[in-house]
Amino acid sequence: MSTAPASAPTPTFIAHAPLEGSARLWGTVALSAATFMNVLDTSIANVSLSAIAGDLGVSPNQGTWVITSFAVANAIAVPLTGWLSQRFGQVRLFVASVILFVIASWLCGLAPNMNTLIAVRALQGFVAGPMIPLSQTLLLASYPKALAGTAMAMWAMTTLIAPVMGPLLGGWITDNFSWPWIFYINIPVGLLTATATWAIFRQRESLVQKLPIDSVGLALLVVWVSAMQIMLDKGKELDWFHSPEVVALAVVAVVGFAFFVIWELTEEHPVVDLTLFARRNFWAGVVATSVGYGLFFGNVVLLPLWLQQFMSYTATQAGIVMAPVGLMALILSPVVGKNITKVDPRKFASFAFLVFAVVLWMRSNFNTQADLLTVLEPTLLQGVAMAFFFIPLMSITLSGLTPDRIPAASGLSNFVRITAGAVGTSIATTLWENRAAMHHAHLAEAINVGNPTATGTLTGLSSAGLSTDQALFQISRLIDQQAFMLAANDVFYASAILFLLLIPLVWVTRPQKATAGSADAAAGAH
Repeated sequence: MSTAPASAPTPTFIAHAPLEGSARLWGTVALSAATFMNVLDTSIANVSLSAIAGDLGVSPNQGTWVITSFAVANAIAVPLTGWLSQRFGQVRLFVASVILFVIASWLCGLAPNMNTLIAVRALQGFVAGPMIPLSQTLLLASYPKALAGTAMAMWAMTTLIAPVMGPLLGGWITDNFSWPWIFYINIPVGLLTATATWAIFRQRESLVQKLPIDSVGLALLVVWVSAMQIMLDKGKELDWFHSPEVVALAVVAVVGFAFFVIWELTEEHPVVDLTLFARRNFWAGVVATSVGYGLFFGNVVLLPLWLQQFMSYTATQAGIVMAPVGLMALILSPVVGKNITKVDPRKFASFAFLVFAVVLWMRSNFNTQADLLTVLEPTLLQGVAMAFFFIPLMSITLSGLTPDRIPAASGLSNFVRITAGAVGTSIATTLWENRAAMHHAHLAEAINVGNPTATGTLTGLSSAGLSTDQALFQISRLIDQQAFMLAANDVFYASAILFLLLIPLVWVTRPQKATAGSADAAAGAH
């Protein structure tokens, strides 16, 4: 976009030399710890909702606002990262974000009632917004081009493992201590991260531009994102578009989004740089990442629900089943990062989608007699897909961008990904319940006097001392178990097909090819 001659320094960013030795090591640890802490808090409260609601004297449905308030505020703040970093500087904004996150976490633990907790959770979500995009940006700038893939691998491991660890850690803390400690654990981590980041990166601050505030764009962003997130949260509870409230929220979200897009494309200093979508690598990479993440996250939520509600797993047991998903990702992510400059990232991404499809096909064959090993096998294999998922797709998405546009691109791509995760969760759980109702009706039709299996079962239960009503109740429970199992299989199978359909989209992109000693294909960030 600039018309400056090639010999003139660019006025939009400072090209710092990569970090070396211990500075790079501790800088990577600090940035990764901040990312882990942030992502962990998106899921750590999920299994603690009943304890929080009971302690604060509200219903479990009201307790869900602990999650929703964080998600809404976070979704609003993430795409603002590019504008905020230009106005305040990347390092200052990141450190301030971490410190404010620590303060908000402390206030969450001290909250005396639900209204206060919801308010400070919203604050926590908002100040957390810039942390993930900026950790990615600062990490890429800390490594030489040839090691950009390794930098992305370090970053990706934290974003892959944290969502799985969240429910497991949250359940353990709630069971053995008390729910405020799910927030207090952020305090020492955040303080150490902020201190280390400032010590290592303060001399690597980006240039600051006093850009005017796009107040109209910001207001429109708040309106449509809030309406959409609340609609997604309340939709299942209110029977979706059969509810006037959900319809009204949908209208506000759609109209607000339309005005937002028009305004941002015509504003001289937009709060969100939508022109990034004019780049083929960016829009195709964002769509592939977001749809894939939405499918992944929806199924990550669905599997523990099925195990707990219909397979008699405790919350801790379900968490243990999900925990190994990060094992293969942890082992393979560095390998992927090291080889991202040698192999076309589209091949890696295609392989990830293919493995995801195999994993979900395996799950679509589950039945109510599935033992622990049967459930664990696809979970372990899913870690392989995760290792090949984020790093290549982020490399494609950011390919060819200059450093000054990386924060805006990372913020916008992460915003779409986070939103897709919320949409995927709502769609997966809604489809699960709807398909279960259909399967229940079909199975119930077979329970009649003309069915020898049904009459034999009733006779057996009656012989065991159960009354007719008790026997029918037991059969109803068995039908429920079968119906929800079949519904879960439907969702898993459909997700597998969608992952296969994402493979051609990856090949629409044209990532930059790496040359000797170069990792332009890994990030295109330098």
